Formats: sequence, C-alpha cells, structure tokens
Amino acid sequence: MAQEARAEFSELLAARGVSRRDFLKYCGSIAALLGMSEMYAPQIAAAVQTAALQPALWMAHGLCTGCTESMAQVDTPDVPTVVLDLLSINYWETVMAAAGTQAEENVTATVAKGGYVVVVEGSVMLGQGGNVLRIGGKTGIEELKTVASKAAAVIAVGSCAVDGGWVAGKPNPAEATGVSKFFADNGIKVPVINLPTCPVNPEWVVAMLVDVLLMGQLADGSILKKLDSEGRPKLIYGSTIHDNCPRRGHFENGEFVVFGSATQAADEARGFCLYQMGCKGPQTYTNCPLVRWNHRVSWCVEAGSPCIGCGTSNSLTGGPGNWVDAGTPFLSRTANVRLPGIGGVQPATIGAVVGGVAAVGLIAHGIGSAAKGRVKGVPTETQKVYDAKGGDR
Repeated sequence: MAQEARAEFSELLAARGVSRRDFLKYCGSIAALLGMSEMYAPQIAAAVQTAALQPALWMAHGLCTGCTESMAQVDTPDVPTVVLDLLSINYWETVMAAAGTQAEENVTATVAKGGYVVVVEGSVMLGQGGNVLRIGGKTGIEELKTVASKAAAVIAVGSCAVDGGWVAGKPNPAEATGVSKFFADNGIKVPVINLPTCPVNPEWVVAMLVDVLLMGQLADGSILKKLDSEGRPKLIYGSTIHDNCPRRGHFENGEFVVFGSATQAADEARGFCLYQMGCKGPQTYTNCPLVRWNHRVSWCVEAGSPCIGCGTSNSLTGGPGNWVDAGTPFLSRTANVRLPGIGGVQPATIGAVVGGVAAVGLIAHGIGSAAKGRVKGVPTETQKVYDAKGGDR
C-alpha cells in the first residue's frame, strides 16, 4: 500500500510540474520550520507521500478573507499546494463551489465522523448573542461549538482568529474575540494552535499541518509541548523580529530613518533602521525575517515598512488586548497601553493621570504611602539598552 501511495504521489508531483528534488528541498525547509535537522526531510517526505486524505473544515468568521488570499496567492505548480492536496477540505466557504444546503451537509457529515482538523479564519463574534454573524441559519457561535465538538485540533490562522485582531479594535461593537478565549470561556478542551500575523504566512500553515496531521503530534499530545503560553509554536514565535532583522546592524550603530528629516529619503535608501519610525520589531515575536513571504521573496521591513506588530498575541485576553489597539498609532515609537474599559491610551496621558493620582495620594497619605508602592505607574514595553541610554531621543 505504501508503494502504491508513493507512486500516486509521484504522479501528482509530475502533474504539477514539481521535481523530486524540489519536493525534498521543500521538505527540508519544513523540517527547519519545525526545528528539525534537514536530515528529517526524507522522513517528512515519506509521511507526506503515504498519508491518506485528512478531513478539514476551514471556517470563515469575522474576517476580511486576507488569510485566504495569503494561502491562495501562490505560484503554480507549487509544492505547498501539493501538500495541501492531502487535505480533504470539505468546507471552505470563501472558495468552495458548494453553497446553501449542500455546503452545510458537508459540515454535518464531517462532524459526524469526527477526527478532523478545523482551521478558523477570522474573529469569534459574540455581539447580540452571536447574531452579529450567522452561518446557515445559525449563529457563528453555535456553528463553532458544533465543529469543535469532535475536532482533533483547531488551527487559528491570522490575528483575528487569535485574539480578535482588527475586528476587535476599539470600540469593538461586534464583541469580537479569539478562538482560544472563546474555548476557555465555554469549557471547550480541543487543542488550539495559534498562528497570528495579518495575514497568516502560508508556510507556517503548511508546517503545522505537516506536524499535526502527518507526524503523529496529535496522537501522543506532543504538539502541546511545542506551544508557548499564547498557544503559538515556539519555533515560529520564539524570537523577536528585531533579533533577526537585516537592519539590526544599523540599529546598533544608531543609524535610523527619521520621519520628516532632511535625510529621510537617503537614509531609507541606505536601509537604515526603522525603529524611530515606529517599528514594533523589538517586541514582536515571529520569524518573518527568516521565512519571509511570497516564496521567501520579501517581507514588510525589507519592503520599507516598519513592523506594525501584527504577530503579537493576547489569545486568552481577547479584544482588549488585541494587537491593533496596542500597536497604534503605527508610526509612533511607543505602543498604546491597554486599560480595561478604556481602550488605547498613550503613556504620556497615563503619566499625567498617574502623576495627578500620586499628588493626591501624597497630600492625603504622605510620602510614606508612595514609598510603600501604593501608587505605581503603568508599564508600556520592555526597553532596549539603546532606549535606556536615551538613544531614541
């Protein structure tokens, strides 16, 4: 059976115009993404070749379809699309031909069999009792609970599915939140793998599908050991963009692009650091500089844009902690601070308020109260050594 499967897969590769060498090279890159030596490439290749079709449901909730676009905008023939052919995607609302009753029957039949993987794109919409989003005559909340009931795992793709993202931005009228928080609040125990960024990088999706579906990571539960406290794969989200940024040398030399300066254009052409343009690279944990986008052609900073922090995550906090509110204004060095019930506030405002509170506290209770730590400021972001020395000024 294994030999027959390999033969069929070889035919599939040939039909797509993909050479055996290209396929093994891609398996090596997947191994690197999973933190394995390239020696594991043949093992990954064997797992891919002999795998049976795996059922999957790709659910669209509060979204702009950007993650679908990211997955779809690939060259053909393309190795990732070959790997994704191993999935029997029984439901993908944005791109499937089926509609109406037929589409809903696909969901029902897949859930009845169980053991499938759910990919969620977009935020969970809680507003108006879930009626902000309705799918097939039911609320999106009901639909998500149904598909999660017998799922082997859920992959939340893109920042909206992770913590609410853009949809959860202040004032968040739809009461959008992320999948992890929704599951935690409703006692749903299905493992959730979070892949934030806006949109998701297709390389990461393929790596997780290979890891989860083909390498037996779900059966023994070992996939959970590879996730951080936010449910993100440590090997993808374990280091900051700043750590791997090709402009890091200019940062160390104090060479920055400064908005509105006389030398801005020249400094941009030299590839100077974008830190003072609001780059959130020092506090954003993803491997974007290494994997990049569009078949590793480029990524945001390489294209001249400061990182806006879309890979950050507060998956168990949801709306009030989403990256959009925390990172705006994007061309400002210091991120907004999240305050419950208030939303995004700049540190200068907080400083003024805290200063006023401290003054009242000192008058009412004396200097001793402040010395005991009863009046404290609000932290914003971890300072780098350069900032601590005043270099950003």
